[in-house]
Amino acid sequence: MITLAHISDVHLAPMPHVKVRELLGKRASGFLNWKFVRQRSLGGDGLSRLVQHMREQNPDFVAVTGDLTNLSLPEEHRNAHDWLVSLGSPEQVCVSPGNHDAYVRGALQAACATWGDYVRGETVDTAAFPFVRRIGEMAIVCCSSAVPTGPGFAAGRFSAAQASRFARTMSLLGEAGYFRVVMIHHPPNPELWHPRFGLWGARRFREVVATTGAELILHGHTHKSSIHSIPGPRSEVPVIGVAAAAAAQTSSGGDDPARYNLFKIERVGTAWSCVMREYGFQRLSPDIVLRLQVRIY
Repeated sequence: MITLAHISDVHLAPMPHVKVRELLGKRASGFLNWKFVRQRSLGGDGLSRLVQHMREQNPDFVAVTGDLTNLSLPEEHRNAHDWLVSLGSPEQVCVSPGNHDAYVRGALQAACATWGDYVRGETVDTAAFPFVRRIGEMAIVCCSSAVPTGPGFAAGRFSAAQASRFARTMSLLGEAGYFRVVMIHHPPNPELWHPRFGLWGARRFREVVATTGAELILHGHTHKSSIHSIPGPRSEVPVIGVAAAAAAQTSSGGDDPARYNLFKIERVGTAWSCVMREYGFQRLSPDIVLRLQVRIY
C-alpha cells in the first residue's frame, strides 16, 4: 500500500519585508490586496499544526499543488524551500507551482532554481514539465499551469507543447501499468473554469486524459474542498481539490478552513483500490478532525 498526502495553497506568512523597488507592476496591487484583505483569511493560522498532523500519518509521498508564496519574492522562495525541507526530502515531496509562484515575469524560473530537486523528475525531453516521480506502482505526473498574468487575473495556462509531452508521458506510464496521479495547480474540469481565474487550455488537458487515461488528478487554487471528474477512455477520472493549507479557521473570505487529503492506494488483483481521507479544521472547533472518508476506487 502507498500513502499519498496532498496539500496546497500554503501562502507562507508572514510576508517578508518588501522593498519599494520590488513593488512594480502586479506586485503593487498584490501587496495591497494581501495587506488589507487576504492577510486576514490567509494568515497562516494552524499551518504548522496541520503539517504536523499530516506528518504523523507517515505518508510515503507528499504532493504540493502550488502557491507556496504570495508575491513570489526572492525571500519568499527561500522561505518556501525551508518549508519544503520541513516536509521531507525531494525524494518524498514535489511541487506543481501555482500562479502566485509565477506572479511576475521571471519569478517562476527564480523559484524553481531555489526549490531545486523539489520541482524536478524524469521527463520525456529537456523541458521541465511535466516531470515524473515513481513510488512503487504509483507514478506522480507533475504538470505546471503557472504563468504570469496581469492585475486582476489569476489564470493558469496549459500549452499545446506541454500537452504533447503530457500525452507521451501518460501513454508510457499507462502501458507500464502505473497508478497515475496528475498534479496541476489550476482545476482542469469545466465546472470550476473562470475566464480570469481558470485554466487556459483546460480543454487541451482534458483531451489528453480522455485519450490516454489517468487514475487521479489533484489540484488546488480554489481554496475549497471539491470532488469532480473528467472523461477518461473507459470511465470518469476523479478530480480532487483541497482547501488552502494556510486558510484561517474562521476565514471571512469564503475559503474553507485549512485541510489536507490522504490517499491509500494499492493494487487488488487486476484492479486498484484508493481511499481518500480529508483531515482539517472545522469552523467551530480548534481540533483537526477526519472530515470525510470516501472510496475513489
